[in-house]
Amino acid sequence: MFIDRLIANIKRTNNPTVVGLDPKLEYIPIAIMDKSFKEFGAGFAGVSDAILCFNKKLIDAVYDIAPAVKPQLAYYEMYGAEGIRAFAQTCAYAKSKGLIVIADGKRNDIGTTAQAYSCAYLGKVPTLGSENRVYDIDALTVNAYLGYDGIKPFLEDCEVHEKGIFILVKTSNKSSGQIQDIMAQDGKHIYEKMAEHVDEWGSGILGEYGYSSVGAVVGATWPEQAKVLRQIMKKAYILVPGYGAQGGTAGDAMNSFNSDGLGAIINASRSIMCAWKSEKWSQKYDESAFDSAAREEVIRMRDEINQALQSR
Repeated sequence: MFIDRLIANIKRTNNPTVVGLDPKLEYIPIAIMDKSFKEFGAGFAGVSDAILCFNKKLIDAVYDIAPAVKPQLAYYEMYGAEGIRAFAQTCAYAKSKGLIVIADGKRNDIGTTAQAYSCAYLGKVPTLGSENRVYDIDALTVNAYLGYDGIKPFLEDCEVHEKGIFILVKTSNKSSGQIQDIMAQDGKHIYEKMAEHVDEWGSGILGEYGYSSVGAVVGATWPEQAKVLRQIMKKAYILVPGYGAQGGTAGDAMNSFNSDGLGAIINASRSIMCAWKSEKWSQKYDESAFDSAAREEVIRMRDEINQALQSR
């Protein structure tokens, strides 16, 4: 079951974090780009090869100290078919290193279209005489604001194929309140209503630790809301974006954890990928050692989170 694999990796590494792989050209060292462009040209093929090389170096640097990675699909889709190739190969490489892979696509639709999305990312796609997996991932972020018929295919594939989903509940962006903070007729916020659905939908997919493979996304930038949501979704694992570059702190993320020290996984992307540029590590590392700086930042983040958990 997905959630048991995730928790096993968290326990193995003593690290409730996920490394976001959201590559931009300006993040990639010049030496990597020069090599890729020389071999494949300066178009999409060259860019995508550079992204893949960059990602592999990051994965090699953190696979033994982090439980999971989270590639954001937008940063691959923008380069077309070549970018998607880099995404697929990044996922396969991360899996080969023992990492949990969470694809951040926030997919949503209804009926058979939602089913097609779920087949692509969580299930298997039928072809003539066989069924095949498209992407080698463990979980997918999804948007359930279309209602149950848009989430049902994902729930079914979570059960059948032992995958996971993280449903958007309270996102980290500043304008999330325009929709998510609206009050329903019963006096609850929309994000609270969504949390109730997450709790209900995940109740039948529980692992050995008592957690569900149906999780939620709750931003570190909303610690007070996270406190309320943790009480509603007692069995959901919470994916916490917004740490680091977006302003969220380890202390902000604590309300997403349960008293057992489990229940949440905190994502950081830019602060890890671009660690060598930061004030903390730029004195020690240049871009040729970006992977070593990333590793140090993951260790620092791990220790900061664990200290915050112990101090609660």
